[in-house]
Amino acid sequence: MKKICVLTATRAEYGLLKTIILKLNDILEFDVQVAVTGTHLSPEFGLTYKEIEQDGIKIDEKIEILLSSDTPAAISKSMGLAMIGFAEYFERTKPDALLVLGDRYETLAVCCVAMNQKIPVVHLYGGETTEGAIDESIRHAITKLSYLHFTSTQDYRNRVIQLGEQPDRVFCVGAMGIENIHNEKLLSKKEFEEAIDFKLDRPYAVVTFHPVTLEIENYNSEKQVQALLDACHKFNELCFIFTKANADANGRVINQLIDSYVNEHDNAIVFESLGMIRYLSALKYGTMVIGNSSSGLIEAPSFGIPTINIGDRQKGRLQADSVINCDPKSVEIEKAIDVALTEEFKNKAKNVINPYGDGNTSDKIIDNLRELILNDKIDLKKKFYDLKVR
Repeated sequence: MKKICVLTATRAEYGLLKTIILKLNDILEFDVQVAVTGTHLSPEFGLTYKEIEQDGIKIDEKIEILLSSDTPAAISKSMGLAMIGFAEYFERTKPDALLVLGDRYETLAVCCVAMNQKIPVVHLYGGETTEGAIDESIRHAITKLSYLHFTSTQDYRNRVIQLGEQPDRVFCVGAMGIENIHNEKLLSKKEFEEAIDFKLDRPYAVVTFHPVTLEIENYNSEKQVQALLDACHKFNELCFIFTKANADANGRVINQLIDSYVNEHDNAIVFESLGMIRYLSALKYGTMVIGNSSSGLIEAPSFGIPTINIGDRQKGRLQADSVINCDPKSVEIEKAIDVALTEEFKNKAKNVINPYGDGNTSDKIIDNLRELILNDKIDLKKKFYDLKVR
């Protein structure tokens, strides 16, 4: 058997990894060890490790790393705790591979540990660009620490190769979020209303706004989310379902502002985490997505609804024609919402082609893992792939 450790630190990341974990568990040759850390273990973020257990997935280890602060210094200290905790964990369990997804700071710290302990890293979703967040640097750093790469589009595969990774170790498989949309049984609208205990008697928007970690001080997360909330205040004909920000630097101030807004508006509700099924169900019946989360660009187009993408956090990421980009200013956000509410744009959104694949993703990933890991086709002495000069 080959031990494969799957790392998860956030609700969104787990939602994308869930199907892969379940399928790996069905393969006798793999001993799957799920390591849980980050916001999963925080009451402030909903103790979402319980969702993993409810799905029947055994958690091999819970490793606490979060501090009660989200300053840049606290983030660095959390990364240090992650390195200490996972160094001890990997020394004890000695996995044959580490499977990670995305561009979180916790993931970078754990991948550094894996590098030092000669554990091959399998990375999902390198090559993407998000110019408005520190995630951009983290993602590319994880690419260089990784041996196998699974990208969501061919353009992103090309970019990973451009970073010097050998083409025969880089696979375009599509986005797991699209597969979840096609394969998960979502709630009916009535079931969804009951699940969130909120009457959806008018059209609603799903809103998620994460910290903008590379913005200058006078254009920071607090000012941007306040502009978003000021814009929402102008649309009494809509309801707003907020999901809280992640644990990046200055995420807490965003959540505090949203809490205050919801307390003062009876057409709004907020959740630490909706979980995958409730979140996708929210998109299914929603009128639009608003914010700066990748889900507005990746999952939302598959539901045929508009996305208001605010600011630069997702700048550079491939997007469908159903996405409206706007500056993080209340008047610009209002204009974008007005456009999204027009029948012309609604019809446009219904007919877009999602650039993130056809939903047949997990099997492609599993097949390559079986071929390369079970057959010992991994050599950590990576050779840099130079593009030919044209």
